[in-house]
Amino acid sequence: MTALTTKPADIETQVTSTPTPTIDSEKYKMIAENVTISYDGIEAVKDITMKFKDKSVTALIGPSGCGKTTFLRCLNRMHDMTKNATVKGKVMIDDIDLYDKSIDPIYHRRKVGMVFQKPNPFPTMSIYDNVTAGLKLNGVRDKKILNEIVEDSLKMAYLWDEVKNDLKKSAIELSGGQQQRLCIARALAIQPEVLLMDEPASALDPIATQKIEETITELKKEYTIIIVTHNMQQAVRVSDYTGFMYLGDLIEFRETKKLFTDPKNELTAKYVQGQFG
Repeated sequence: MTALTTKPADIETQVTSTPTPTIDSEKYKMIAENVTISYDGIEAVKDITMKFKDKSVTALIGPSGCGKTTFLRCLNRMHDMTKNATVKGKVMIDDIDLYDKSIDPIYHRRKVGMVFQKPNPFPTMSIYDNVTAGLKLNGVRDKKILNEIVEDSLKMAYLWDEVKNDLKKSAIELSGGQQQRLCIARALAIQPEVLLMDEPASALDPIATQKIEETITELKKEYTIIIVTHNMQQAVRVSDYTGFMYLGDLIEFRETKKLFTDPKNELTAKYVQGQFG
């Protein structure tokens, strides 16, 4: 993604004068505390604190290059695989710091699933094998258990009725929207507690996008979901909370309806009104 090259007037003042954004809630599933992410010493995300309520959807919005995806990836410890990337701060799930040296990153990624911007089913595998891939890697071999999880995961991803008679069909024969829902089912199969989604509908047509959004709305009954989106209307439709980021800073973080109808920060107001981005 490319960084924004022009800035609204007085943006530096607006960013540096903004107090630490907070939201009120009774229970948080995940907490990111003072997270700073750097590449070769250059900060891409700066001292961000966010609290994600259990069984809710949080959207991250902001122009390209503002750090949304970078921050999202840190919640899944994906920066462990990026050369010269460093993460400071804490990411807590149920009072466990996922960046503690005692935590196995592979175990953590079972707790925090991820769906990427472009559908990425395993091309040489069937629909069934795509869903069970993670389970088999973790030693699950019981056919009855695998069958049950495949059906449950595909139902949660609203794909079961469309593919239940073609589970041995190659995953790449599905439509783009179906492939993305298959990727959601694959992430759900390992029974995560948090689901991260990086612009899951950006490559899809309006009908497929609607199905993805309907899936997200249903999944939040059981999961904590954090979604990156460039589509502000999508953020309004699917999320309970929204965080607006700019140049690596978290500018404002509030209930979605309030952030879009009554933003407290002038920069947030300009962005949601379409004045830049």
